[in-house]
Amino acid sequence: MGNGMAGTRLVEQLRALDPSGARVSITVIGDEPHPAYNRVLLSNVLTGGIGPEQTRMRSGGWRPGDGVTVRTGVRATGIDVAARSLTLDGGHPPVEYDELVLTTGSAPNLPRIDGAYRDDGAPAHGVTTFRTLDDCAAIAAAAHPGARIVIVGAGLLGLEAARGVLMRGAAVTLVHPQDYPMDRQLDRDGGAVLARIVRGLGAELVVGRRAAEFVRGDDRAGHALLLDDGTRVATDLLILAAGTVPRTELARSAGITAADGIVVDDTLRTSAPHVWAAGDCCEHDGVVYGLVQPAWEQTAVLAARLCGARDTVYSGSTQVTRLKAHDIDLVAMGRVDVGGHDQVHEVLTLADPARGRYAKAVVRAGRLVGALSVGNPGVAGAFTQLFDSNGPVPQDRMSLLIGHAPPGVDTAGTDAGPESVVCRCNSVTRGRIAEAWRNGARSDEAVARATRAGTGCGGCRGVVGTLCEGWNMHGQSGIHDSGADRDDRTGAKGDAA
Repeated sequence: MGNGMAGTRLVEQLRALDPSGARVSITVIGDEPHPAYNRVLLSNVLTGGIGPEQTRMRSGGWRPGDGVTVRTGVRATGIDVAARSLTLDGGHPPVEYDELVLTTGSAPNLPRIDGAYRDDGAPAHGVTTFRTLDDCAAIAAAAHPGARIVIVGAGLLGLEAARGVLMRGAAVTLVHPQDYPMDRQLDRDGGAVLARIVRGLGAELVVGRRAAEFVRGDDRAGHALLLDDGTRVATDLLILAAGTVPRTELARSAGITAADGIVVDDTLRTSAPHVWAAGDCCEHDGVVYGLVQPAWEQTAVLAARLCGARDTVYSGSTQVTRLKAHDIDLVAMGRVDVGGHDQVHEVLTLADPARGRYAKAVVRAGRLVGALSVGNPGVAGAFTQLFDSNGPVPQDRMSLLIGHAPPGVDTAGTDAGPESVVCRCNSVTRGRIAEAWRNGARSDEAVARATRAGTGCGGCRGVVGTLCEGWNMHGQSGIHDSGADRDDRTGAKGDAA
């Protein structure tokens, strides 16, 4: 249930394990009318960098022999756990199942704003969310040169929406209730640097204020947003980008345990027999991730389980957040809410606010447990590699903050070991990319088709392209001569795959 990113990924993984459909036949039900698409790429659609068709997760669809039935534009209204059936709207007959997987994703968080919603709870005329392809189309239509756009929320979604609208020539005002943008991922100093960057790109940023009331205008006067201090902000479109919430209503109505998300155990089982959950809708060990990589890791475990594995478990994921907005390079991971004089952690910071740069590393017991980087792509690469590998940080801690990586850590990701992750969105290692290159994938586009690297947020496409260029120049030996495929434990050359 759910034809989004997690649901589609699960089907792909099931078919990789069971190509002929001998063990599992699959029915996918989704309430959106579109084929499955990558929501992470919506910000690129909004900027005009790609078209909607380029967001599709399976451009060719499923063939009749694949044993996969996809039903779009159909909403599930209930689960009968005892009868193992799913009821649907629109007069469609119930669908029976042996195993039901809930990949219902998340929905936009709708902040309390008087006048912003219709009687049925949907956004009123002149108001939209930023969650779907249809939302993108509505925003693009309104964001013409000279238009005034107000965005509620300066987190990831709000900033991505703002950058897209600015690139279309519209004026943007961001309204955020906290004292700095992306307050869930950044510390105060990092947030202050990000605020300077956002304002420098041409957006107006109003922090510490809440949206109170949406006043609908007419074709002459336009609309307005009233803030909690009485300020009136004129707008032609109000975008609600105040985060997301897991879609749990279907599970709750069936008596399935849900807290913030649908609660699952280490096998991704819910409290109901034969019902599982994965992706943005689920909560594991008290955590709702809401990120692509954890969803991929969850669906890999679930696919193995559904195909008969008994010892595969999900033990949680690391969280690395990357802002996907043109001209803003930002990565945050782990614990960053630690003060500089903490008695347990080593905390290092380096700030260059005038040039939009800030870096922070949080170290405990010689390992990187938290970091953030604004405007430092090389530093971000070293942070991510150390955080993913849980490797030791260098004795000269400050070298991390100025881009001098320790031995064995490559800031660009082009000279790392075969198990280092290049594409976090799809968990593609450097070894898999090397294998694809050996099999004839000699460009970033070809590697993307072979491994899906670069088809998530797109942040790794440059690294993949650089790897391919180097290998194309030096041939097979170039993979090994870099030392990237050396087995660090033995000092011997290893297989990049």
